[in-house]
Amino acid sequence: MKACLCKSFGPPSNLVVERIAEPAAEPGQVVVKVEACALNFFDTLIIEGKYQYKPDFPFSPSAEFAGVVEATGADVAGFATGDRVMGYMKCGAAREKVLVRAEDLIRIPDGVSFDVAAGLAVTYGTTLHAYRDRADLKPGETVAVLGASGGVGQAAVEVATIMGAKVIACASSEEKLAFARSLGADLTIDYSREPLKERLKELTNGKGVDVVYDPVGGDHTEKTLRATGWEGRFLVIGFAAGDIPRIPLNIVMLKGVDVLGVFWGAAIERDPEGHRKNMTQLLEWVQEGRLKPHIHAVYPLEEIETALEEIAARKVRGKVILRL
Repeated sequence: MKACLCKSFGPPSNLVVERIAEPAAEPGQVVVKVEACALNFFDTLIIEGKYQYKPDFPFSPSAEFAGVVEATGADVAGFATGDRVMGYMKCGAAREKVLVRAEDLIRIPDGVSFDVAAGLAVTYGTTLHAYRDRADLKPGETVAVLGASGGVGQAAVEVATIMGAKVIACASSEEKLAFARSLGADLTIDYSREPLKERLKELTNGKGVDVVYDPVGGDHTEKTLRATGWEGRFLVIGFAAGDIPRIPLNIVMLKGVDVLGVFWGAAIERDPEGHRKNMTQLLEWVQEGRLKPHIHAVYPLEEIETALEEIAARKVRGKVILRL
């Protein structure tokens, strides 16, 4: 079978596509024929050795996939050959077949494409976990989304809208904000030319926002923290800006703010049933037409270098999919 392999840390041009041995299912395991897998920003870091998780060589990028069950090992219940499934793994999905634990798979309902299903786990899974499990987001509340046109930012706008929140999308250009509005954002702020804290206060009539979704970090974190309302919730998603901010705890105290860490990768290991519930909800929303994930582009496996370079250059709006 074909696989994209990273044999040494470096840029996307170091990756090779080669034939390797096919996997065999052992007890509790399933072999899935991959129809599509998704790429995320962290894939650009993993292949360069800049991510907290450093797999052994050689490894394949991509952490999320969708495909068809080809074989099951002993003791596997609930899945059979031919079932349409999706799943998450730390890396290794950019290959024609993957070997995974049965408990890591979710069945794909009719009407949901492999391309869409492949891109749901990381960004949408993180977002629903953040809103539902961490922030307890309620209909009618106001959410400020930083980096609103990026991978998780897009998901944050869409999911908050479905959950009945009012969304203020924050990004660094009018082009990005227009994209956020197309996803359902009610209001927008261009923080490259507008004062973020002051505008958030203005758009909430001085009340402040109920929930902040921050995958950016850097200079924007304290500004949005200061723009939260009484007993607001501040979701720490990531640090795309590169800088991990230090926050003044007196603001947290004076506003009664809850600062909530969102570590989705650890959460799904600790609460697999909660993860399954969230993924089932996302798939139902897709099936009902309420959630329509935007796919930026679809590439063949052989063009993974181009796909990762697009992501690294921050030219992507939505998900990047590899079709096997």
